[in-house]
Amino acid sequence: MAIGIGLGLARFPFQRVDNFWRWVELCEDGGVDSIWQTDRLISDEPFLECITALAAIAGATHQLKFGMNVASAALRDPLVLAKQCATIDFLSQGRMLPAFGIGSGRAPEWQATGRSTKGRGKRTDEALDIISQLWRGEPVTLNGDYYQYKNAVISPLPTQTKLPLWIGGSSEAAIKRTARIGTGWQAGLELPREAGLAKKAIVEALKERGRHIDDDHYGTGFFFYFGKASDDIAQRELARFSQLAPGKDLRHTVAIGTEQIHQRISDYANEGISKFILRPMGNSDADLLEQTRLLIEQILPGFKTSA
Repeated sequence: MAIGIGLGLARFPFQRVDNFWRWVELCEDGGVDSIWQTDRLISDEPFLECITALAAIAGATHQLKFGMNVASAALRDPLVLAKQCATIDFLSQGRMLPAFGIGSGRAPEWQATGRSTKGRGKRTDEALDIISQLWRGEPVTLNGDYYQYKNAVISPLPTQTKLPLWIGGSSEAAIKRTARIGTGWQAGLELPREAGLAKKAIVEALKERGRHIDDDHYGTGFFFYFGKASDDIAQRELARFSQLAPGKDLRHTVAIGTEQIHQRISDYANEGISKFILRPMGNSDADLLEQTRLLIEQILPGFKTSA
């Protein structure tokens, strides 16, 4: 099974913007599979807006693919979101990897945007149907519970004839959503075995619908650091990340050192998960660049990477 190792950013970790672009260049030149940007609108920490960031990355690269991990389709207007993704895919000549979820019920964006968390799953399903239909070039006429359109179309269409649509989450609803409309699946905080069980459930649900998702379109992610487990940065980043899921053991979301990073990838791969979004940790811009270089040199050659 081919392994695709991409890199991702949650909060913006760089002190200088030009070092971010050095990082992007390092990823493209180093054979990294893809770059992914976490979606968060409200935060006292620096987070890039994911759609805008991907548009900028598209203009600064030539072969690297990129996506959001994952954008809440229920927090955005589906017509605007479909148009944004189609535009970026068109201008990048087919390098966009859209990925959507419903968003955490604890996220402050719901109140800030005047949306209720109640029914957010149905709102997401309605939005994804609209987005998919627009990408196919079909006029959308809909009098839905959340959205109303009459003969809505977009142009230009995405360069990719079938623009990928990755779905996040392992709830029963997310599994059904993936089987109904997804072309890939991205785990959240699942352990390797949990991610493997979710994949099996998706495969079974796909069979019932007569659909298929390529075996290498199931992914997950974790933070990495080439150093020692006792280093302050590992504990600091784990504590920050744990705020997303209070009380949940998230030690598997951080891998320290070459051996543990390699083993963590292998553990997920053994469960049928083959796409990875690895997030570098560092104490400085130079450290982040060095961590990325070490991943490219010490981890990528150990796996059969996808095209």
